[in-house]
Amino acid sequence: MPVHGVNLLATDNEVSGISTDLLVIGAWQEGEGIRFETGKNVLTASHTKFLEEAAKQVGFTAKEGTTSRVSSPKKFSVDYVLLVGLGKESLEASPDINPADWRHEKLRRGAGVALRSAHDASTVTLVFPVDSEMAIEAVATGAVLGAYDYTEYRTQDENPRDTGRKGRVRKERKTCDITIVTEKTKTSAKSAKAAVARAESIASAVWRTRDLVNMPPRDLYPESFAQAMVKQAKNRKVKVTVFDEKYLTDNGFGGILGVGQGSQRGPRLVKLEYSPFRAKKHLALVGKGITFDSGGLSLKPANSMDTMKMDMAGAASVAQALFAIADLGLSLKVTAWLPLAENMPGGRAGRPGDVLTIYGGKTVEVTNTDAEGRLVLADALVAAQEDNPDMLIDVATLTGAQIIALGSRVCGVMGKHQARNDVILAAGTSGENMWPMPFPEEIRDQFESTVADLTNAGGREGGMLAAGIFLNEFIDSHTEWAHIDIAGPAFNEKAPWGYTPKAGTGASVRTLINVASAMTHNQ
Repeated sequence: MPVHGVNLLATDNEVSGISTDLLVIGAWQEGEGIRFETGKNVLTASHTKFLEEAAKQVGFTAKEGTTSRVSSPKKFSVDYVLLVGLGKESLEASPDINPADWRHEKLRRGAGVALRSAHDASTVTLVFPVDSEMAIEAVATGAVLGAYDYTEYRTQDENPRDTGRKGRVRKERKTCDITIVTEKTKTSAKSAKAAVARAESIASAVWRTRDLVNMPPRDLYPESFAQAMVKQAKNRKVKVTVFDEKYLTDNGFGGILGVGQGSQRGPRLVKLEYSPFRAKKHLALVGKGITFDSGGLSLKPANSMDTMKMDMAGAASVAQALFAIADLGLSLKVTAWLPLAENMPGGRAGRPGDVLTIYGGKTVEVTNTDAEGRLVLADALVAAQEDNPDMLIDVATLTGAQIIALGSRVCGVMGKHQARNDVILAAGTSGENMWPMPFPEEIRDQFESTVADLTNAGGREGGMLAAGIFLNEFIDSHTEWAHIDIAGPAFNEKAPWGYTPKAGTGASVRTLINVASAMTHNQ
C-alpha cells in the first residue's frame, strides 16, 4: 500500500549519474575515522577517498544521528552530499541484541534522520550499506517514517506571494520520491522491489497510526473512530462490525459502559476481521481505545491531560497492524478488537465504589476511575478469546509506571512465557525497543475487594506489572497471551530522533506485523 505523498524506488544505477535534489550517503563510525560500505557500482575507491577527506575537514565523525554537508566528488550530478552518521556497527554496548537486527535498526534510524533533514527536497537518493533484501527494507522503512509530517490542521497562505490576500488553505503534505541505491552483486531487482513494497505497507500503517494519535479529541471520539475503521476497510478484505451502546448494554460489556458513561459521546466496540482462505492460525489483537482520558471523577491534574488524546494509541496500533497484514496478503486469520470510550467527569460518570460486571461475569470494584484502560480491555479480552485464537496480544498506553520503569522509548511486555517471548523476538527484528517483565505473585493481593471479585487499582509499587496482573485475571489458562504497555513510546514529547517524530510515533505496529509474519511462516 503506497504511502500518501511518498514514492519509493530502488535502483542499481551508478551514483555519479543520478540527478536528485538531495544525495545522502550513510557512514559507519569506526575508531577515530569513518567507513563507507558500498559496492563498486555505488561508490568507487576514489569517491570514498574524496568523501573521507571531506568529512575530516568538517569534523564529521559518523556518530549516530549526526549529519554534515560536504562537496560532492567530481562528475557527480549534485553540488553537495549530505553525510549521515550510522554510529558504531559493533555490539559492544548491547550484547543481548542480534547483530543483524542491530545493524538494520541503525540503517532505519540513519535513513529517518536523512529524510527529516530533507526539508523541501522533492527527490532524495539514499546511498546506504544495503547488502541484503532485509537491509533494503530497513532503509526504505526508516526513510518513509522519517518523512512523516502531520499537516491536517495546519494552514498556509493561499498565495504566499500575494501579501494582499488573506485567504488560507490547509497545508498539504510534501511529496517526495525516495530512491535507494542497491549493490548489483548483492541483491536482484526483484528482491529489491519486494523489499520496497513491504516497506511501503509497513510504513503506511505506522503513518496512519500516527495520524489517529495526533488527531484532536474533539474530532476523534468513539463513534468517529469506528466510522474511520469502516471507511478504511472498503476495498480491503477486512470485515468491520461496530457494536453500539445498546448492544454493549444488552450483552453485558460493563467495563466499556462504565468508563464511557460520563461522556455525552457514547462508547463503541469495534471488531475487525481479516480471514484469508486456507489460513491455519489465528492471531487476535486488542487495543485500548480511550479517545480522551480526563481521569473521570478521579480527575487528573491539568498538566497531565495535555497528551491524553493519545490514550487510544493501542487501538490505533492494532487496527493499522491488521490493515497492513491484509495489504501484505499474509496467510493468517487476524482479528482486532477496539474498545472505544471517552473517560469524562460528567454527571453520569462512574464513581469510586461502583461495581462493574465485566463481559463474561467477573465483577470489579472501581476504586480509581483513572485506572480505566484495564476495564475496557477486560471486556475486549474476554470477547476475543471466544474465537479461540492461537495467540492473543493486547496493546495499551496503560500505566505511567511503565515510563518510570523503562523510560519513554522502551515498551514493557508481560504475559504467558511463550507469547511474551514471541513478541520480544518480533520486536528485535522490527527495531522496536521492548523488554520482558515478570508477574510477581504477591502483587495479586493488591486487587482483593470486600464487595467484588477484584478492585481495579492497587498500590503504586510495580504499577506496570500490577496492571498486567489485573488483565491476567481475564485470560483463560490455555490462551497464549502477551500484554504490551506502550505508555511512553506511543507519544514522543521530546525532540524528534532517528525516524521518530514529535507526538504520535506508531509504537508496536511493526512488531505486531512481525509477529503475524512469524506465525504465517510457522503454520
